[in-house]
This record gives sequence, C-alpha cells and structure tokens, in this order.
Amino acid sequence: MAGLETTGSNPDVGLLYDINGLTATAPDWVDRVVTVAGEYGLILALVLLTVWTWWRVRRTDCREEAAGAVAAVVWAPLAAGIALLVNIPIRGFVGRPSPAEQHRGIEELVAVRGDFSFVSDHATLAMALAVGLFIAHRRAGLAGIALAVLLGFSRVYLGVHYPTDVIGGLALGTAVALLLSPLASALLTPLTKLIARSAKVGRLVWSPKGTRDEAGSVEEEREREQEQGRERQEDGVRQESGAVGVSRRRDRDLAA
Repeated sequence: MAGLETTGSNPDVGLLYDINGLTATAPDWVDRVVTVAGEYGLILALVLLTVWTWWRVRRTDCREEAAGAVAAVVWAPLAAGIALLVNIPIRGFVGRPSPAEQHRGIEELVAVRGDFSFVSDHATLAMALAVGLFIAHRRAGLAGIALAVLLGFSRVYLGVHYPTDVIGGLALGTAVALLLSPLASALLTPLTKLIARSAKVGRLVWSPKGTRDEAGSVEEEREREQEQGRERQEDGVRQESGAVGVSRRRDRDLAA
C-alpha cells in the first residue's frame, strides 16, 4: 500500500527537496563526507560510544551499581536489533517507495537496494542504541541522540528517505528502547551481578576506581570479605571462650 502522501504539496516532500537540494550547491567533498557518515561513519561512532560507555560505567566502587549500568549498556545493542525486527513488517505494510522513485529532481547520492522507504532502518537502529545508552549514562546517551539526529538528517540529504521516514525511525527506536527497558533490566541485571562476582571475568562488569585497586580487583574484594568473615568468627570464638571461663570461675567460687 502507498501509505503516505507523496505529492509535491506535502510539506514532507517540500522539506525533502529543501534538504536534498543542498547537494546542488555543496562542494563535492561535503557530499563524500555526508555519504560516508550517513552510510557507516555515524553508526561506527555510536558503536565506539557504546564501548566507551561500557568501559566508563563499570568503573565504580559499588558492584551493584556497576552491574545495573552494564546491564543497561548491554540492552542498548539488543534494543537496536529488536527495533530493526519490529520495523520489517512496518516497512512492508506501508510500502512507501524511495523518494527518487516518486519525485523528479531528487539527487540520490547512494544506491537504494529496492527496499521501501518508511521507516528508516538507519534512524531506527541509531536512536534505539542512543536511548539505550541514555538509560545507562546520561551524557553518553545525549551524545548518542545527537549522533542519531545527524544520521537522520544525512539520510534525507542523501536522497534515500523522506523526513517522516527518519522521524518514524527515531520514534520507533525510542519506543522499543524505553518500553522494553524494565523487562530487559529484570533479565540482564541478575546475569551481570553473577558475572561481577566471578574472579575470572568479573572485570567485564565491575572495575572499582582508586589508586589501590586501579583495575578493580574482584579477587581482592572477595579476599577482604573472607578476611572479615574470619575475624568475626575468631571474635565469636574468643567471646565464647571468655564466657566459659567466667562460668567456671563462678562455679569454683560457689564450691568454695
């Protein structure tokens, strides 16, 4: 089905012409930069931002806090994947052709692979990833959202999507990341807590800050806990021995 209006009187189409029309006056190097950024560059930047966020949130003195934050980071790429799956039936149902197939004068800077235009896969993936990062780390999430918006703009500039394709993708990615976040947290956080307690792979989730424990030694934390347990046990033994001694002295005094 056509789904969305594609006439020139549609403001969506007018904005498409305005943004894509910038290619007529922009230098060739700008087109090349936007092409690389819109196809791969901004997605790669989001992936690197995700890795940085994981590295950052695990460096805290609270193991429980680190486990929850890492679970949110893990959810970000999972949300992106789920959002793309959700988009498959939407694209088929709406069935909107690409702008160049419907309108003359559209400069298509990248080849369209015969897929439908609404909703933009790039925008959907980018925003789901960015919102997932926002749940884990506010500043990283805001940076990711800015990258997702830039990616959406680049897709219109390249002539492969209408503005509403991008807006729909941003909305879909946001909805999937936010609505499924509580369920994802309930499933992923126990797993990250379990990993955090591991002596071998615990640093994937928890790496305490500080000069004394720069890399976040889970093993040392466990040794401290064991040492505290031994001290409490020894205190209990001493207290019990003292109580027995007092009882024996009391018995001798009574016998005398």
